[in-house]
Amino acid sequence: MSAELLSYLPPFEGYLPKWLFLVSAVSAANSLQAYLSEHYAASLYNGRTSDGRPYTNALSGRTFGTWTFLSAVVRMYAAYNITTPISYDLAAWSFGIALCHFVGEVAFGSAHIKGRFVSPLIVASSTLAWMLTQRDSYLA
Repeated sequence: MSAELLSYLPPFEGYLPKWLFLVSAVSAANSLQAYLSEHYAASLYNGRTSDGRPYTNALSGRTFGTWTFLSAVVRMYAAYNITTPISYDLAAWSFGIALCHFVGEVAFGSAHIKGRFVSPLIVASSTLAWMLTQRDSYLA
């Protein structure tokens, strides 16, 4: 990667700010997909009703896209302001809320732990744990 491209990454030590940057960029792309395709959310929330229909519809897909974009903004802001307690904490909360949401959807039956649904579970849980263990390091 060229030095010019690297200069756009968050200017902090460690991998966490860069990870937040990456997760934010991927989340923004996922938001766009959710707006462009009704099937995006249906493939993520892979549970089906008793008659085989997905639990999602066009509105829930766009709502998911909006929620995901808001998370992307919070996480990108935290990537560039990782030493600011409020931005750090808001980003950590965004992962905690996402984790609760995705686990809840498994409990409600609208998602099963397989396929594309596994990725957000891994990202939310591992990043939340990472942020909780590194908080004092970045905010000292």
